[in-house]
Amino acid sequence: MNDEARRLRYRRRHRRHRLALLVGTRLLRLSARLPLPLSHALGGALGELLAWFPNTPRNTARANLRRCFAELDDTSRRRLLRRNLRETGKLFLELGPIWHWPRERLLALVDDREARPRLDRLAGTGRGFIVVGPHAGCWELLGLYLAARYHPFTALYRPSRLPVDDFLGRVRGRFGGHLASTDPGGIRQLLATLRRGGGIGILPDQDPGPRGGQWTMFFGQPARTMVLLSRLAIRSRAAVVVCYMERLPNGGGYRLHADPADAIAEPPLADSLRAVNAAVEQVARQLPGQYLWAYRRFRSRPGGDSGA
Repeated sequence: MNDEARRLRYRRRHRRHRLALLVGTRLLRLSARLPLPLSHALGGALGELLAWFPNTPRNTARANLRRCFAELDDTSRRRLLRRNLRETGKLFLELGPIWHWPRERLLALVDDREARPRLDRLAGTGRGFIVVGPHAGCWELLGLYLAARYHPFTALYRPSRLPVDDFLGRVRGRFGGHLASTDPGGIRQLLATLRRGGGIGILPDQDPGPRGGQWTMFFGQPARTMVLLSRLAIRSRAAVVVCYMERLPNGGGYRLHADPADAIAEPPLADSLRAVNAAVEQVARQLPGQYLWAYRRFRSRPGGDSGA
């Protein structure tokens, strides 16, 4: 393919992505007009469609559930997969309310009676703290909640190859939080927030790629695990807490969970990485229907599937 053809293909793809972003943002604004129970009901229906028709999220989640819950029989795993896809559909449809509803309306959805005192104590020490937020429940609401309650707060994000970064920066930063990209400047920004006594948030189970991860056991399977979280925790010796927003039934809101995970800040690096995956595994076992199984990357097995 010559340079002119490559540029033409890039321009066409870029136009398609911008059109998809325009349509998607309009749909999210429309969905923000719906009450949360209706959004979740429609999302559950969307998840049923994912369960019936071939698609990448279904195939990946099914492969990963087969790896991680080998003790379950086929019928139990199919039921778990179907429940998980319904929750994935709710995740898509709830983005409209999460990204567009005003602060007080969103915070009123969160039952934080047990978790907030623990987070308040960490924030009150003035030493900074690290929130580890697995892809479970509604992590978009978790980021907004933390930014609204604790200042300063900076969340790590991986820049997208799609033209969505400006939009995501606006909706994720509308309660005063900051975003730090996965580059040296972003890492300095995270450390600066910790030195100021603030909080930082990191999604620990996104695929960091070969350069940013190491293979560490997760559910008894080698899974590529980011090293950045462990290095930041060890270097800063900040308190570490695992948080997630559990989605309650029938559009009843969300329950915030916050559990200490200070072993992540203990060297050596290999032990910290094992502690990261142990903490994420605990969340995934507590909330298997709401964990994003379609996202985790496992090492390929000879003659088998490769997972996420």
